[in-house]
Amino acid sequence: MNTEPTFKEYAAFDELVIASFEGEKIIYDLEERTFQFAKRVRAVLKLLPKSISNVEDSAQLANSSGSVGANYIEANEAISPKDFLYRLKICRKESKESRYWLRLLDVGENAFAETERSLLINEARELVLIFNSIVRKNEAKTK
Repeated sequence: MNTEPTFKEYAAFDELVIASFEGEKIIYDLEERTFQFAKRVRAVLKLLPKSISNVEDSAQLANSSGSVGANYIEANEAISPKDFLYRLKICRKESKESRYWLRLLDVGENAFAETERSLLINEARELVLIFNSIVRKNEAKTK
């Protein structure tokens, strides 16, 4: 019998809304979606086995995942179209970096953490695509 806890049994996940995963509510507000991404990353980090590599990779991942949303907020408060594009490019870069660190994490034998990591890798990929689309459209407008 599988004794792995389900998604809802982890206290860290109680208040989270999942963006575009397995029939759950899709979040269209990008500021909220990036916030939920960073929050879910932090919840997964709490489940990881403690090792030197996980400690280092977790710190990098916590920084890059939080930076996605923080820079998106900055982009929305941009002082010029050039500043707006610059901030969005940082969002795209930090999303790519988050995906990289997620791939490096060692989840050990925790099947739930592995599933959640896979979903977060997919979310990071989707965020890259979203930011890339916004950057392309706005670059076309500024030319």
